[in-house]
Amino acid sequence: MKKNTSNEKNAKEDVKTFIINVAQKTFSHFGFKKTTVDDIAQAARKGKSSIYYYFNSKEEIFEAVVEKEATTLITEILNEINTTDDPKEKIKKYILARMNGIKNLGNFYNALKNDYLSSFESIERLRIKYDNEEHNIIKNILQEGIEKDFFKIENTDKTSKAIVTAMKGLEIPLIISDNKNEIEDRLDGLLDILFYGICKY
Repeated sequence: MKKNTSNEKNAKEDVKTFIINVAQKTFSHFGFKKTTVDDIAQAARKGKSSIYYYFNSKEEIFEAVVEKEATTLITEILNEINTTDDPKEKIKKYILARMNGIKNLGNFYNALKNDYLSSFESIERLRIKYDNEEHNIIKNILQEGIEKDFFKIENTDKTSKAIVTAMKGLEIPLIISDNKNEIEDRLDGLLDILFYGICKY
């Protein structure tokens, strides 16, 4: 009996994950406002009632999609920065992984930037959660750099927030650009300014 219950639970989770994956593509194609639950049901080849069995509303589906993309982005960033022990290189890898990830995760980026979506409490909570995770990633890199005698920083909290804010200012021009050399040049210019201010030598 317990085995059957477990199998049934896993099957339901598989269906829910499938709906989220389909919704992710549908929202990316039509945008949040134009997407309907009917669109998602049609793309998933399921009845509308089946979608509502797992989610109460379109907003709840979108929240699940955004949370999935945010988790994917953080995982990709952490995997990338863990490929080096050099704190300076970690910051560069963080920035590149962040830009590439956001470029490929349109729903998450839309949730970060769309004022209309900020009216949803659940989306705003996800924004705050992601911002805090970003700050902590950068703060940990800076602290590591101090311990390894790479950086001289009095306040890692303020510096991490400044770096994250600077990255947000670069998002649009870097995301719309497909010129890898241009992206690298802009990034190197920013890092020169950043490291000139915090490197000891």
